[in-house]
Amino acid sequence: MKDNAGRARLLLRQRVVLDEEAFAELVVWRVERPVRGSAHRYKYRLAYVERGSCRMRFDNEAGKGDHCHLGDREVPYRFESLDRLLEDFWHLIDELRGGARCGG
Repeated sequence: MKDNAGRARLLLRQRVVLDEEAFAELVVWRVERPVRGSAHRYKYRLAYVERGSCRMRFDNEAGKGDHCHLGDREVPYRFESLDRLLEDFWHLIDELRGGARCGG
């Protein structure tokens, strides 16, 4: 990946199969300078997919900053740290799956 954030180093690329119909996909890059709209040096997308549909996704698309897609809604996300982002991601998946603990 190389875009307006300059050179990047892949930190995480993982697909976690949760059951026959659901998986989580996590991709995180360390970038030389913040992506437009973000104040940190990460470019990321963390998605929860169920029955072929993305139910939730955290990302920081250039120009939009840090945010979370919940179904059809897009809500701002306050990025504190990469660890906190991953914790929030797994916690929200647990909630969407009815409290079934699946990661984090």
